[in-house]
Amino acid sequence: MASVTYIEHSGAQHQVDVPTGDSVMQGATRNGIEGIVAECGGGLACATCHCFVEEAWIARVGPPSETESQMLEFSASETKPGSRLSCQIIVDDSLNGLVVRLPETQF
Repeated sequence: MASVTYIEHSGAQHQVDVPTGDSVMQGATRNGIEGIVAECGGGLACATCHCFVEEAWIARVGPPSETESQMLEFSASETKPGSRLSCQIIVDDSLNGLVVRLPETQF
C-alpha cells in the first residue's frame, strides 16, 4: 500500500492509501476525489484521468508509453512535464508519498 496525495486544481488536498497493484486513477475514483473522471474506467481510451506528477516523482513514476503519450494529446488541459494518465500509474511501495496535481478540467 502507498500513500498518494491528490491536489485538486482548487488546492484542496486528499491523502489516500492506495493498495499495491491499483492505479492512481482507482485510488481517486474509489475515494471520491474530484478532478479524476475516468470515463473509460482505465482502458487507456480517453484522457479524463489526466494528472500532473510532481517534479520530484517524475523519474520514479517513469515516462508515459507511446500510446499514453498519444492519448494525452486529447486531454482537455494543456500537457506539461509530468503529465500522465493516472490509469497508467500502477502503485507499488516505491510510490509511497507520491503527489499528483489535477487539472482544472477533464473535458
